[in-house]
Amino acid sequence: MPVDEVLAFLEGQRPAMVALLAELAGLESPTDDPAAVGRVLDRLALELELSGMATRRVRGRQTAGLLIARPVARVRHEPLQLLLGHCDTVWPVGTRHQMPVEIVGDQVRGPGVFDMKGGLVQMVFALRALTAAGRRPSATPVVLINSDEEHGSPESRPHTIRLARRAARAFVLEPAFGLTGRLKTSRKGVGEFALVVRGRAAHAGLNPEAGASAVLELSHQIQRLFALNDPARGVSVNVGTIDGGLRSNVVAPEVRASIDVRVPTTADAARLDAAIRALQPVTPGTTIEISGGFHHPPLEPVARNRALWRLAQSIGRRLGVELAEAAVGGASDGNTTSQYTATLDGLGAVGDGAHAAHEYVDASKLAERAALVAWLLAAPLDANPEAAHD
Repeated sequence: MPVDEVLAFLEGQRPAMVALLAELAGLESPTDDPAAVGRVLDRLALELELSGMATRRVRGRQTAGLLIARPVARVRHEPLQLLLGHCDTVWPVGTRHQMPVEIVGDQVRGPGVFDMKGGLVQMVFALRALTAAGRRPSATPVVLINSDEEHGSPESRPHTIRLARRAARAFVLEPAFGLTGRLKTSRKGVGEFALVVRGRAAHAGLNPEAGASAVLELSHQIQRLFALNDPARGVSVNVGTIDGGLRSNVVAPEVRASIDVRVPTTADAARLDAAIRALQPVTPGTTIEISGGFHHPPLEPVARNRALWRLAQSIGRRLGVELAEAAVGGASDGNTTSQYTATLDGLGAVGDGAHAAHEYVDASKLAERAALVAWLLAAPLDANPEAAHD
């Protein structure tokens, strides 16, 4: 089945895609409600099984765990390719009463439709389209859907790393960027640090000189931290919260600050990590303690990732879509897979409103994006982007 016929097949499946997306959005799934998220994983397992996949649930300790799927019929020892997504959302149960799941023209609206249940629907139907086309993927597709990405993937990350180490490439079904649906070829690394300053308490009126103000010291450190910002390089350092002290008439003995750091390259991550850990107190009688670090390395435009991007461009042209790319500040599980294998991110739904009240998916783009994923899976591992998919 040629590319245009696969696209036509998926256009015919658009009502089913919209219906599944609306159903999944109606199954609200905040990360911190394992029972709710588990219902979405069960529903996705059924859809993947209908697409010829054998599924396995991995139970979590504090989360709903994850879903792994492989083709029922597969060639042993064949190379793997990873399809990655998450089914947890930032929206608490009950949000749909104020933010209803509805279809208005070409828009599917509701909590979690864009980030990222639309991408999961495209994943399911991409696999289904290959079956309908009688086209066997060039490497065994392995699906991993986790339930803790919105919390940084603490439980699922080891599973992602294990599969990424074995995979020839990874496709991440996170939402596309912007209304034109740009793919995400670069993501910043993300670090979270905690700074604790300890001083010495004293009465602020009777003998303030006997104290050592942790607040005063923190004010110095905050200025040093903000001085690390480098907008031209894409480096951002933000002290987001501060907390501590006892009351206004007490010289503060302890304060804490949380720090968010975003960097475009691994070298920047190492440099910022060293700079933050090298901070020293300037106020006599105070000490500082730094904890935390970079939990998401950058997804950088390295050669193997660029090759996947060029392949996607070539397939897009055959689908009649001129794809564009974007570098974004947020992290995903693609940051992790990129450390081990070629990775292309942002292959999910086109729309807008991630984590916002106007969240929606452009249903008119569901079929073309599912077709793009299908033909990426079908592309030979050594495909020449300029000659792919006649």
